[in-house]
Amino acid sequence: MKASLHYFRWAFAFTAAGLILAYWLGVIYGGLAGGISFFLIAAVLAVLEISLSFDNAIVNANKLKQMTPVWQRRFLTWGIVIAVFGMRVAFPLLIVVVAAGIGPFEAIHLAAVRPDEYARIIGEAHLSIAAFGGSFLMMVALRYFIDEGKEVDWIRMLECQLRRCASVRGLEIALVLIVVMLCTLLLPDNREHEFLLASLAGLLTFLLVEVLGQVLDQKAAALTAAAKGGLGAFLYLEVLDASFSFDGVIGAFALTQNLFLIAIGLGIGAVYVRSMTIMLVERNTLAEFRYLEHGAFWSILVLSLIMFAQTMWHIPEMVTGLLGAGFIGLSLVSSVRHNRASRAEAQAEQSHP
Repeated sequence: MKASLHYFRWAFAFTAAGLILAYWLGVIYGGLAGGISFFLIAAVLAVLEISLSFDNAIVNANKLKQMTPVWQRRFLTWGIVIAVFGMRVAFPLLIVVVAAGIGPFEAIHLAAVRPDEYARIIGEAHLSIAAFGGSFLMMVALRYFIDEGKEVDWIRMLECQLRRCASVRGLEIALVLIVVMLCTLLLPDNREHEFLLASLAGLLTFLLVEVLGQVLDQKAAALTAAAKGGLGAFLYLEVLDASFSFDGVIGAFALTQNLFLIAIGLGIGAVYVRSMTIMLVERNTLAEFRYLEHGAFWSILVLSLIMFAQTMWHIPEMVTGLLGAGFIGLSLVSSVRHNRASRAEAQAEQSHP
């Protein structure tokens, strides 16, 4: 136990600093209640990012084994800077800039100095952000569950049915488009075009990320041993990390629209992912929690539905966060129970040969 905790000492320190900063930021915006709210949201964002990126740590660990020690260190140092300040800070800022139609410095200035005006601009752009994120996240979740190669089921009644439908080509795209059409019918006429454009942009972005991932996989398979151990592998892992973190960045807007709070919460999660990667590489272990990934993808599906619903109704951020954390927590409990049952079964077989 102590040996495992050793890998997370910097992550624990970063977590403490990040949560204190989130609390202080919330006090500035809304007093004591705001501080508590920001503290909880930052914690939920961190847990969600860790759960969503758990498989990212496994992929990184498998790839890092093929790299030279020099490039391993570079990925685990330079890579964390790119992961935290690139995808978790610059990318959410880019989303705000594009959605609100303002410059990056103006967005930062408004978020820091004029939060009311910033909130107003984000509120006006919320329909596009929610539509884009809803379609992208729904594709992420459905692509995971509608998969013939998926062998483990958590909520068996639903997951088995979804897995059996994997032979229907393009089913997940059709399901997303059905939800988009239903939401379009419920929206006011003057906003339906904005909603449709943003939803289709989210769907297209997911498909482009999928294409990019397949191209990278093919390129990686063709790399020489020398290239695998150097810059090529480093760039491959960074782009892969960006693809994995995209759903977490988009999903963060379902919890909060505060740019700094998103950066804090997702940054904490990114540090834990790097710590897990180091532990997996050095100890040569894999995930022990069987259903944790399932809980993360169910929380993604819930987030996507909530983001679509937020285009028509107001849903408190805390409700969204608790639902997502609830699925992750339940999957963790189920994983622990499964591990105990497996150990008990193994012991019974040993005692009764």
